[in-house]
Amino acid sequence: MNKLSIVNEGSGRFIVDGDLTFQTIDKKTANGFAFLKTAKQITMDLGGVGNADSAGLALMLEWIKQARHKKVQLHFKNIPEQLINLAKLSGLSSLSYFNPDAETNIDKPKLA
Repeated sequence: MNKLSIVNEGSGRFIVDGDLTFQTIDKKTANGFAFLKTAKQITMDLGGVGNADSAGLALMLEWIKQARHKKVQLHFKNIPEQLINLAKLSGLSSLSYFNPDAETNIDKPKLA
């Protein structure tokens, strides 16, 4: 188990390092959305994530929800395959956040 840390690289860039699992996500992490106040466009690099489970996916969904509420564009890069697969199993693969083939991982409203 690798402890989870979120490192502010500046200019709206953050590196998520460690495991995104039930064991590593605590209340402080789950309720910590201060990073969403740092810029109007945030990039979360998940390349440093070792292990991930459904708690990691739930945390990402909460980040997405809070970003939308605060009108912040949230972009994920280097999403681990474990989380991509969980998103697919959960029916979330249609969201561009979890689509590694999307040109940008910013969820945009679909036009009718």
